[in-house]
Amino acid sequence: MAKAIKLGSRLNTALYKRSGGRLGRTWRVGAAMRNPVDVCLLTTVGRKSGQPRTVPLLYLRDGDTIVVVASQGGLPSNPAWYLNLRSNPDVSIQIGSQTGEYTARTANEQERNQLWPRLVELYADFDTYKAWTDRTIPVVICTPR
Repeated sequence: MAKAIKLGSRLNTALYKRSGGRLGRTWRVGAAMRNPVDVCLLTTVGRKSGQPRTVPLLYLRDGDTIVVVASQGGLPSNPAWYLNLRSNPDVSIQIGSQTGEYTARTANEQERNQLWPRLVELYADFDTYKAWTDRTIPVVICTPR
């Protein structure tokens, strides 16, 4: 499953970047089949390579912050992008053709408890992923710099 996620992410990222967000901007899989969910591109700095790494993620806008979920489809380990931003919290986020600079941090327990129901309302499969793994799926809050 991890290989499929990686391949799909690369394809989605390439389409999104080349089209300025016109293609690949919505997710229509699983719970989003009937109600598509918006996608952003999150760019982190690789903790080992020092190179930019970009992934497509579903997001929730909460005021001027962007909230993303490190679900990785319920796999047992956190995704590489999450490990990257823990090493360097300066990230960029592209939504459509607009890119902004943000500082990312993991939501504390209270914030996560408040945001999780909204995230599940956005994309119900997040709850399915939660049931598939023993890890606490991180919720990441990105605040504009």
